[in-house]
Amino acid sequence: QLQLVESGGGLVQAGGSLRLSCAASGRTVSSYAMGWFRQPPGKEREFVAAISWTGGSTVYADSVKGRFTISRDNAKNTVYLQMNSLKPEDTAVYYCAADQTWRSIAITRDKGALDAWGQGTLVTVSS
Repeated sequence: QLQLVESGGGLVQAGGSLRLSCAASGRTVSSYAMGWFRQPPGKEREFVAAISWTGGSTVYADSVKGRFTISRDNAKNTVYLQMNSLKPEDTAVYYCAADQTWRSIAITRDKGALDAWGQGTLVTVSS
């Protein structure tokens, strides 16, 4: 069973940068399309970005496009989210997710049906 562990969250000032990591174990991450979701305080979990098995395709939420970059290193079984030009509205718990189908994680984004989730890492952006 695939297990995911996020790291890299923390407190940053508006305009700053953070890089989140998602380390996978149990199965090889190259078999999965990967994604990042986030849950702001008091709100529902929302899609942030997704990347295909080889990294050849990526998709982003409009709210982060041009500021965030998702990438993966299958040799290290790790997925990353580089976050630049952070805004207070980016404050949220960020979750890594995996699914064997690109459609589920990148198009339908069915949070209840994805194969695996991490425990989340908190990102706080101060103004």
